[in-house]
Amino acid sequence: MTKLHYILAAGLLIGTAPLALAKDKDDIAEQKAASEALARGEILPIVRVLGIATAQVPGDVLKVKLERERFGFKYEVKILAHNGRVREVELDARTGKILSIEDD
Repeated sequence: MTKLHYILAAGLLIGTAPLALAKDKDDIAEQKAASEALARGEILPIVRVLGIATAQVPGDVLKVKLERERFGFKYEVKILAHNGRVREVELDARTGKILSIEDD
């Protein structure tokens, strides 16, 4: 997980992330876009997303990533399932709809 992903995860948990911790201008722009989308209610808070993902794939969350796609933002949640497999759950960040679940 890159520094930006940790910053985004922490920022989304508390509602905002300190922009000064971002790595470069692109990271700052992405982080700002994510924070603004959360503030406008365009993406779900990470706590809600984790609840949705782990309801579908019970286990321990290893990594969370927020990415911008053509349709908007999506979350990728990597989970160590109880059977020992690492599964990746992709969710629409606005609705929480599961886009895919696959082995990682």
